[in-house]
Amino acid sequence: MQSEIKNIVIVGGGTAGWLSAGIIAAEHLDLSAETHAPNITITVVESANVKTLGVGEGTWPSMRSTLRKIGITEAELLQKCDVSFKQASKFVNWHTEKNHQYYHPFTLPIGVKKVNIAEHWLNAQHSSQHDYSQFCQSVGYQDQICDLGLAPKMVATREYDAIANYGYHLDAQKFSQLLKEHCTAKLGVKHIVNDVETVNVNSNGYIKSLQTQQNRTIEGDLFIDCSGLHALLIGQHYEVPFIEQKSVLFNDRALAVQVPYTDEDEAIASYTLSTAQSNGWIWDIGLQTRRGIGYVYASEYTTEAQAKTTLQKYLIKNTSLKATDELNIKAFEFTPGYREHFWHKNCVAVGMSAGFIEPLEASALALIEQSAKVISEQLPRTFDSMLIIAKRFNQKMTKHWQQIIEFLKLHYVLSARKDSPYWLDNRKPESIPPALQEQLKLWQHQPPSQYDIAHTEPLFPAASYQYILYGMHFKTNANSAKKLTKQAEFALALMADNQQKRSQISSVLPRNRTLLNKINQYGMSNI
Repeated sequence: MQSEIKNIVIVGGGTAGWLSAGIIAAEHLDLSAETHAPNITITVVESANVKTLGVGEGTWPSMRSTLRKIGITEAELLQKCDVSFKQASKFVNWHTEKNHQYYHPFTLPIGVKKVNIAEHWLNAQHSSQHDYSQFCQSVGYQDQICDLGLAPKMVATREYDAIANYGYHLDAQKFSQLLKEHCTAKLGVKHIVNDVETVNVNSNGYIKSLQTQQNRTIEGDLFIDCSGLHALLIGQHYEVPFIEQKSVLFNDRALAVQVPYTDEDEAIASYTLSTAQSNGWIWDIGLQTRRGIGYVYASEYTTEAQAKTTLQKYLIKNTSLKATDELNIKAFEFTPGYREHFWHKNCVAVGMSAGFIEPLEASALALIEQSAKVISEQLPRTFDSMLIIAKRFNQKMTKHWQQIIEFLKLHYVLSARKDSPYWLDNRKPESIPPALQEQLKLWQHQPPSQYDIAHTEPLFPAASYQYILYGMHFKTNANSAKKLTKQAEFALALMADNQQKRSQISSVLPRNRTLLNKINQYGMSNI
């Protein structure tokens, strides 16, 4: 148990495998040292018979710092992966069946480090000087940038820097290919294309090697399972239980399609559009050359044929398509949930092998980043220390999964839709996690704050809850005692200043497609 951890084997490529390889390699493989070999080796074992799922992926802003650390330039990312900017999620008809929309932007509310602006916005909603009726518009400007189809930065802005906070929309397969090329060519990651057939363990049940289809033995000390829904190591070999969450989040099916632009100058939305339907919701993501559109729904409430009809109607109404017969609409099945634990002995699951929840709020890639980052920063030196690190990792990731489930459920709980049993059942108390029920009671009397989140480095900060709650017209009783404080004066000044910034910032930013075209042509500034 005192032997050192030197050889890391990642089973499965795709985004999870290659992103994990890149994050760990960037921190632990010193390729500049010519006089000695690296302390560890990293090997990705990838099947040629498994294709990357996904017709488009959404990232969080954290991806910018991740890729900067890995060493991929932003220009290279945008030029090779059909990338566009993502600044927010826009929700349409989630509260009512018609004429309702709101944003969950990436930019935090004004003054977030000095004051909980929501407390004072509640008192200022009926101000005679300004219209503060809408929370998002009162505490920021990113909704306006999105409405105008503008980019989050200018041509002269350095790569990965921002004027308005942003992540990306990208082609998952092209992104995986870019990561693979970079990891193998520049980070020293080894790549084996083969199918894993046998898992060999020692007397303690720890994996010592993998046997491939071509009878090759791949030895390792730490094995990272990035084999997706197959879960070759964590599921098939170790049989770590899967905690199903279908009683909370009903959706278990998806239809997805790629729709090319008919006009090469067609506007590119810099947000993920999420439009609620009677039995689920439709995502609409704009890349440089196409849109990725899909319908996430619950099979208990509608059939695949009915879901396909719903998606086709959306396509005819919201794209330039006049017919959908020739489109390649792909169907996916999934079970919402996550593993009872993620790090078992010397095997740790990352990506879909660890769990999968519907793509609302695009948490999948963020979870991969978070998992790989913790593995890299806490990389055990010996098997003895691995036991302690694994325990901490499991505690941290379990809290992340629980928060994601509660946060996504919040979107459904706040709806006032009555057009189907799907929406009515989503609001039944027995489908709402107890911790979320408790928070909802608290938020009737005070807005979400940092004290509502018990664990460190949460995926969703208090501001995210505020954007969803007040975008969905949740009622929190205002505290009139706050009106006369110095903090209240400061908050009112911030909101008044924000009204001026809204018009100023939108006048200097280029259109989304305009900036992407210029980056494709000229690259980006590194200075």
